[in-house]
Amino acid sequence: MRRLLALMFVFLVPAVLFPQVQRAITFDDFISLGRIADPQVSPDGKTVAFVVTYHNKIENRTNSNIYLVPATGGAMRQLTMAKGANYNPRWMPDGRSLAFVSTRDGESQIWIIAVGGGEATKISAVSTGVSDMQISPDGKWFAFASEVFPDCPDDDCNRKKNEEMEKSKVKAKIFDKLPYRVWNAWKDGKRNHVLVLSTDGGKPMDLTPGDYDSPPIDLGGNWDFAFSPDGKEIAFTRNPDPEVAISTNNDLYTVPVGGGTPNKITDNPANDSQPLYSPDGNYIAYRRMKRPGFEADQKQLVLFNRSTGSLTNLTGHFDYSVNEVAWSPDSKTLYFNADDKGNETIFRLTLATRTIEPLVSDGYNRSICVTPDGRSLIFLREMINRPAEVYRMDWDGKNLKKLTSVNDERLASLDLSAKEDFWFVGAGGTKVHGLLVKPPSFDPAKKYPLIYLIHGGPQGQWGDQFHYRWNAQMFASRGHVVVLVNPRGSTGYGQRFTDEISGDWGGKVYEDLMKGLDYVLKTYPYVDATRLAAAGASYGGYMVNWIAGHTDRFKCLVSHDGVYNIVGMYGTTEELWFPEWEFKGTPYKNPELFEKWSPHMHARKFKTPILVVHGQQDFRLDVSEGFQLFTALQRQGVKSKMLYFPDEGHFVLKPANAELWWKTVLDWIDEHTK
Repeated sequence: MRRLLALMFVFLVPAVLFPQVQRAITFDDFISLGRIADPQVSPDGKTVAFVVTYHNKIENRTNSNIYLVPATGGAMRQLTMAKGANYNPRWMPDGRSLAFVSTRDGESQIWIIAVGGGEATKISAVSTGVSDMQISPDGKWFAFASEVFPDCPDDDCNRKKNEEMEKSKVKAKIFDKLPYRVWNAWKDGKRNHVLVLSTDGGKPMDLTPGDYDSPPIDLGGNWDFAFSPDGKEIAFTRNPDPEVAISTNNDLYTVPVGGGTPNKITDNPANDSQPLYSPDGNYIAYRRMKRPGFEADQKQLVLFNRSTGSLTNLTGHFDYSVNEVAWSPDSKTLYFNADDKGNETIFRLTLATRTIEPLVSDGYNRSICVTPDGRSLIFLREMINRPAEVYRMDWDGKNLKKLTSVNDERLASLDLSAKEDFWFVGAGGTKVHGLLVKPPSFDPAKKYPLIYLIHGGPQGQWGDQFHYRWNAQMFASRGHVVVLVNPRGSTGYGQRFTDEISGDWGGKVYEDLMKGLDYVLKTYPYVDATRLAAAGASYGGYMVNWIAGHTDRFKCLVSHDGVYNIVGMYGTTEELWFPEWEFKGTPYKNPELFEKWSPHMHARKFKTPILVVHGQQDFRLDVSEGFQLFTALQRQGVKSKMLYFPDEGHFVLKPANAELWWKTVLDWIDEHTK
């Protein structure tokens, strides 16, 4: 016994006295993390299906598969094993099998697999592919979105047209209306439509024929169509206006599953989105904006009474925008999340009293599901130093429990700092919120360079989120303090705060950012005021360009897919409602604000070294913006470099490109701050 105890002491003591030494995260660590999405609870409430995506740097591709975990916690089990993308899991009503979308043999199609395992069965063969698949409650129908030719009466016609386009030696495009491209793809005369297909297979039927996009090309919800509880009807979102490039007028319609003329149920001139039937079939809950032309207006939660047609605004007294929504099984409660001071908080709304209560208000909490008995919520939860995992909590916010541990082993050896909150007085005396992340092996006695990150949108927020494109831990990994401020225009601080950037792009928001930087330098003695860098993308890239013409306090800047010439941006972006709202008209009729807030008007004052990053396939902010900026810097002798991606859009998505992005950006910052 003494020898046994001695041996146990030898093996156990090192683990206690010498715990694993943690280190800074590397790109290989970062790219190896499993990215969890789309949790779905089984009909009996006992199992959660979810998707995990892994990125392979060597093969330069991603692979997604579906996993299962007990809803009370326990061992995970991988259900699908195929290469490519296997995602969008939805339980069949009997709970014995899962339908999902897969690209395993090329185009995305619907497959079904038994929960016990085995080979999956292919159900659909839609020539234009499948996305956003849902199953009717009676198990008879699949509904999905697909991009089709609006003049085609069936899938055979779509297949023939696609084949003709692919085989044609002429690749020229002819278009006679806006928009002719969206995000990173050309429209080529196609429209998004909602189709249905029998769960037994066969040919799909188009429920939303015509020269419209259903779902809309932009400003939709987390879902854009939904089945009624009896499976006989579908509600969907469509923009009926002839010029959708200048319109945010998405409306809701219903149509019988067997086909017919859609019935328009909302006539709000602004954006309506995300229809969701109550389980008792009495209502359709949806999100509504008030102001036409504004894509970042407050999203209010509204009930449409299916019997009377009356509308009830449930969140008129609530100053945040509703994001996802989930019904309780008894139709008496709605759960939703919203941006909330750097968090994504889950709220409970009780219909009888209209009271709204926060349930979990730290971190980013999303992808909400309610268990069939109504007693628990299943959702994804993440923080700035922890990627998303699946969690469960009681309906009242108690007994929060982590169900999955996809990344625990990889994270155990990494020194990842939690965020620290701070508040300061911004422009006009308004309180502004910021986050700070310390570098690995932090020593308060040392001086550290700082990276100031500026978010895009501009109506968005930095938060307690493990961001996979602008990851605070990666920016901190080489020994920088990282600061993320939510200036005017940010969401999660009330609609007035969000509104105060429109027409004022370089005004109060710039002052907020500079005052935030002043506060950090005054408050945190370990930050070296002589070694500052700033970086941002989209609107964040715009602000970097604006900073370049208004201050020289930074040692270097990084401008990713940013706006340089606002007039030029207006002529190349696809969603024209955005600049027309932000700058109060077109540059032809109201040039003053376009010129006042355009960074190119201040290019003569550029002195700070800038790394310019842009993708050829970025149709939201055309690559010409990056080229113009780089030319201006080079012609004036300002130290500059451009990282150009011919195969990326607004976001850098390919693993090998992402590695180059991180190396180039961090090397540039190191060169000027160390």
